[in-house]
Amino acid sequence: MKNEKYIPALSYDLFTPFYDPVVRLTTRENAFKKVLVAQSRIEAASRVLDLACGTGTLTVQLKTAAPKAEVIGIDSDKKILKIAETKAKKAGVDIRFEKRMSFNLPFADETFDRVFSSLFFHHLTLANKLKTFREVRRILKSSGEFHVADWGLPANLLMRFGSYFIGLLDGFETTADNFNGSLPKLIMESGFESVKETQHFNSAFGTIRLLKSRRF
Repeated sequence: MKNEKYIPALSYDLFTPFYDPVVRLTTRENAFKKVLVAQSRIEAASRVLDLACGTGTLTVQLKTAAPKAEVIGIDSDKKILKIAETKAKKAGVDIRFEKRMSFNLPFADETFDRVFSSLFFHHLTLANKLKTFREVRRILKSSGEFHVADWGLPANLLMRFGSYFIGLLDGFETTADNFNGSLPKLIMESGFESVKETQHFNSAFGTIRLLKSRRF
């Protein structure tokens, strides 16, 4: 079933080699990921998880920003993880990558200080969004932070038009929660506190919203 398996980058394995240039050119990736990393204030002794890390761009940025932190990247697509591993080696950073599903994480309770996610939740059904949010809360330490960058409520009519193409590509069923602005509410209902939007970025295919929340 669709909701029990991963969806490849850009929805099809055929497009995986083009993922990095497409995302870089159409989403203002450098700008929003720079802000996402900066707002997290990762400390040296932190344990950090990049959830659904894809090709590892954000994962490498996190490790580069906090070289002494332990950074782990997980994704359910083994092909894209190979790209991530190669990227980390080229950057000269030590990152552990694992093939895992987001809604069944192999980590003990209260393992991480920070969990990140970038352009991922619009791939999940509502049920698996909620399962994943609950798993993230479980593995976060008390007062640990969850930082998300994903498609959100379009900021204007032009952004709404662009969002339509993401719906066509990734499925209107899974993207609806994002484009109607439901992610903050869903995160809060999963046991987080002080869920707030820190910034948003308009792009070629809609509005990317950055969310910061804390486990209580």
